[in-house]
Amino acid sequence: MMRQYFLDLAARLDARMRDGDEYQCWLEAESSDFVRFNRSAIRQPGHVRQIYLTLTLFEGLRHASMTMALGGSIDADRFVLDRMVAALRSQVQDLPEDPHLLRATEVHSTEHIVPSRLPESAAIVDEVLAAARGHDLVGILAAGPVYRGYANSFGQRNWHETASFNLDWSLYHQRDKAVKSSHAGFAWDSAAFEVKFRHAVEQLAFLQREPVSIPPGAYRAYLTPSALNEILGMLNWGGVSEKSLRTRQSPLCRMRDDGLQLNRAVTLSEHTAGGLAPAFQADGFIKPDRVVLFDEGRLTGSLVSPRTAKEYGIATNGADAGESMSSLELAAGSLPLERVLGELDTGIFISNLWYLNFSDRMNGRLTGMTRFATFWVEGGAIKAPLNVMRFDDSLFRLLGDKLIGLTREREMLIDTDTYGARSTGSALLPGALVEDFTFVL
Repeated sequence: MMRQYFLDLAARLDARMRDGDEYQCWLEAESSDFVRFNRSAIRQPGHVRQIYLTLTLFEGLRHASMTMALGGSIDADRFVLDRMVAALRSQVQDLPEDPHLLRATEVHSTEHIVPSRLPESAAIVDEVLAAARGHDLVGILAAGPVYRGYANSFGQRNWHETASFNLDWSLYHQRDKAVKSSHAGFAWDSAAFEVKFRHAVEQLAFLQREPVSIPPGAYRAYLTPSALNEILGMLNWGGVSEKSLRTRQSPLCRMRDDGLQLNRAVTLSEHTAGGLAPAFQADGFIKPDRVVLFDEGRLTGSLVSPRTAKEYGIATNGADAGESMSSLELAAGSLPLERVLGELDTGIFISNLWYLNFSDRMNGRLTGMTRFATFWVEGGAIKAPLNVMRFDDSLFRLLGDKLIGLTREREMLIDTDTYGARSTGSALLPGALVEDFTFVL
């Protein structure tokens, strides 16, 4: 139904164009259930249905854009479209030409519809509340379909429709001690949720022990997929952007300029075909199924938006304007998850990191803090929760010569951001065992 509505919007825009007028439009919509939990009870249930359309009119190299919320009824929304077209017509002729404008003029229409495999949100909530009985659970469930659409005056039509869920929760002990976990995907898996919840309960028992502090220094450490996602999120902040590499703002400039390499276990891709994000972007350019960015530790690719492509006279690979990964995938390693504690032996088990930032961007140095269930491990066994510590270390060390191995098992993490709209970002990641992880406070 949403797809037909979008096609009707595009047809209305086609009819409103005068000779010489050209347009493109980008639709973002969702129909989401949200349930917020606190103290293992429902505190805020709700449903959000929203539709936003960004319309751009072109006059040669001049262009003007406007974003409006729509109601979902073509009979009512056609008046909104007419006002948008009229307003943009009055603006575009007064704007300067854009020398870096690159448009999708070749028609590449696509359609990707994945029928929802989600149960009713009430059934998921019942399962969560049953598991949480006797614990202090806090978290949020977001579930339902998301929609993306692109259309232009050349006749291109692209549609993306898929449903997912994301349950982000913590089991709270006291003060700053809690176990954070998540369960996300395209189909609810009760058995997988049970395993994750049981694992969280086991870690909660360790948090009841007296916490310990250790002196600053370099320690062997295991980063769960969630913790590693924070590290790679910093790399994704301008790291693989062709624009940032060209303007020398990327922390990976030394890899391109000096041939610096990471550990051969690091093969990192933008894997659009395996993620939640659409295979087209807001300017109508099609994304490849996969763009390999690191191949066995070597920087072999980058993300190139249409504007960057036009500015530097190179080909675009359908990257979004920010040139960051939306469907990040790190290849699995050979370390079985069941052997992680044994291989860690004595060191730090890190479940989550937060407050990350660059301490030396051009040398890839990061700083951040441990969070939630971080444990001190001796002889392959968890001994006690570890008080909060600050680390300061380099991407080139953590993913380079100090990387011992990546786990064989990987976890699908869906971005929990719901500010304004549910994010379509995702990451498929293993855990990472490293040595000499440097803690400074």
